[in-house]
Amino acid sequence: MALPNTGGIILCGGESSRMGRAKAWLPFGDEFLLQRVVRVVAGVVQPVVVVAAPGQEVPPLPEGIEIVRDSLLGQGPLAGLAAGLAVLDGRVDAVYLSSCDAPFLKPEFVRTVIGRLQEYAVAVPQIQGYPHPLAAIYRLSVRAVVERMLAENRLRLRDLFDAVPTRFLGAEMFEEVESLLNVNTPAEYELALRRL
Repeated sequence: MALPNTGGIILCGGESSRMGRAKAWLPFGDEFLLQRVVRVVAGVVQPVVVVAAPGQEVPPLPEGIEIVRDSLLGQGPLAGLAAGLAVLDGRVDAVYLSSCDAPFLKPEFVRTVIGRLQEYAVAVPQIQGYPHPLAAIYRLSVRAVVERMLAENRLRLRDLFDAVPTRFLGAEMFEEVESLLNVNTPAEYELALRRL
């Protein structure tokens, strides 16, 4: 089966309450965390959309990276996905969705997820029983379901998997799962810096 024409959505509009400062601006190597994730995702798929909160400042990004704003505050990743899908509607068949706090994301991992979509609406890594919805591929056709969930105030992104044909990807499908590591607290950030 041919790979879908895929774009990217990177979410950076979260409140970063556990980190205590904006994760998009965390230095990592010679770049900020958002810049790093954008670089990796944009190296695999185009176009790439960054979804930020209203009024949120983001680090400088390469030309061609689109920035859109969550229309509603506090509705979490599901609203970010909806905003990105709306911008990319009619331009791609599917999107790779990532958070901005995945410092070890690798292009090969993104390609593997995309390549596993097949006829499903969603393909999502599930490691040790835990799904990773912010490292998954979504067909544009899920947009109506996502918007209905938002209208019904059902904000858990994982609930989407019960509503559309979803393929769960076990650890055996990946050469590495370090790409799934994210940083939510200062301690996790410090640990990631040491690993770098």
